[in-house]
Amino acid sequence: MSTAIKPFTLAVPESELDDLRKRIDLTRWIEEETVDDWSQGVPLAKMKPLANYWRNHYDWRRCEKVLNDFGQFTTEIDGVDIHFLHVRSPEPNAMPLLMTHGWPGSVVEFFKVIGPLVDPVAHGGKAEDAFHIIAPSLPGYGLSGKPKVTGWNVQKVSAT
Repeated sequence: MSTAIKPFTLAVPESELDDLRKRIDLTRWIEEETVDDWSQGVPLAKMKPLANYWRNHYDWRRCEKVLNDFGQFTTEIDGVDIHFLHVRSPEPNAMPLLMTHGWPGSVVEFFKVIGPLVDPVAHGGKAEDAFHIIAPSLPGYGLSGKPKVTGWNVQKVSAT
């Protein structure tokens, strides 16, 4: 087991993004649901615009840049490669803050709050309210590795 913390830069090859767009184009849509609610799953009227957004409007490179600008790292914990953001405050007395996402989710959920938490002065706040942020991607989600054994439940993840 390695305890090394390694810098991580996200650089998804354009060929993988092209493949994603191609797979979206090849979607075989189901028939429209028979009820006007979500009891039969995600309504087609919601799913088609979402697929269109991912296919034609989502700016993956912007998201990739934001992640890379924050400072990403990986380390091995209990045999699993764990990805995490580590964003240090410019304030020397900032408190460490561990931010964990839920399921399904990712560290992308924290994009808008990291700046104000790390540098409250730049956002109209006080220096004493600053935090150093550590935001791991849960095992098996986002950019963290997938556990190779069973037992990675809520208790195991929180103890890790």
